Amino acid sequence: MRVLEGNLRTYAWGSRTAIASLRGRPVPSPHPEAELWFGAHNAGPASVLTADGTAETDLLTAIDTNRTAALGTPTAAAFGGRLPFLLKVLAAEEPLSLQAHPSSEQAREGFDRENAIGLPIDARDRNYRDPWHKPELVVALSDFDALAGFRAPATTIALLRELQVSELDPYLGMLAGQPDSSGLRALFTTWLTLPEQTIGALMPPVLSAAVTLLESGRSAFGAELRTALQLGEMYPNDPGVLASLLLNRVHLTPGQGIYLPAGNLHAYLDGTGVEIMANSDNVLRGGLTPKHIDVPELLRVLDFTPVDVDDLIPAIRTVGAERIYLTPAPEFRLSRIELDGTGMTQPASISFDMPGPQILAVLSGQIEVRPQGGAPITVPAGRAAWLADSDPDVVVRADSARAVFFRALVPIRAQ
Repeated sequence: MRVLEGNLRTYAWGSRTAIASLRGRPVPSPHPEAELWFGAHNAGPASVLTADGTAETDLLTAIDTNRTAALGTPTAAAFGGRLPFLLKVLAAEEPLSLQAHPSSEQAREGFDRENAIGLPIDARDRNYRDPWHKPELVVALSDFDALAGFRAPATTIALLRELQVSELDPYLGMLAGQPDSSGLRALFTTWLTLPEQTIGALMPPVLSAAVTLLESGRSAFGAELRTALQLGEMYPNDPGVLASLLLNRVHLTPGQGIYLPAGNLHAYLDGTGVEIMANSDNVLRGGLTPKHIDVPELLRVLDFTPVDVDDLIPAIRTVGAERIYLTPAPEFRLSRIELDGTGMTQPASISFDMPGPQILAVLSGQIEVRPQGGAPITVPAGRAAWLADSDPDVVVRADSARAVFFRALVPIRAQ
């Protein structure tokens, strides 16, 4: 049982305030801070701290030293001796790329295929850097906006008709003539493969019509149109701007979550959240990025089945102070726990007896984690506790008036 310092990722789309504030650092930060990783990903494992707060080793090395003790026999066997999840704090001030993730079967086949042709793991045009899938769940800490999944074609047809752009008529007819997943595939593929000159001619009238509609105040698609305008300003002549008009526009309030399975085309737009995902690097991009886009491979991975936003929102099971977000992912389970140091509005403590591995990431206040028969550790906001499978059961109590933390674990019980 040890305290973890997260691995900070400074991507251009990040926030200069959210993660810095969480960690008690000066605001604004010198650079955009996009993600804080609590996990054992080889690109950025969390640091394992000594009692005086210095980094002794990293979590990946600590797990590799004794995988059975760290992970437990069932987890080590099921996931190849790896910690199968990566827990993050994500803070977006600008949109991320349009992207999707493969299924387990697609990831294994793609990884083997690229290995067979000798493509280096770090090659820019590599799609599959490991043989794992990458389902993910994000829970909002602030208002959080995203694009996620293809919406019902009938609704998209209504949006495109509302724009009244004659240049869109051939594409509108394509979807209206086949208002199903096949029509969505055909339209998305057409837009993604249009020559740059054609995109350049199509975008101005579409965005101009969006401005006119918003100024009129009579559109039922205000959020969708504002998003297209934002993306069009940031990524002129990018077909991903048009693709955004095909996707569900999702708004989460704090505490709400969204689960993204394999094949779901999505982009986080803005906001701060806790994200947990399978420990994988496999991303197929579809636009809104200067990075590599492999259109044929993306189309092979994408699921064009229309999805309702409500079907992406996970159910929540409440057990005492713990709110558990229910997903089918075998690699992770995430829950939110709020404790009250006074015991007035929430319990002051909670006991955990489920086998590890577990990570407790503190988002507000401070917690004390006390193992049976052992010395406690104190974990402030912006840090996390690592609980190995071999650690004893623990009691976690609020060490402040209010403490909020997220608990990540592998939903496998010892056999």
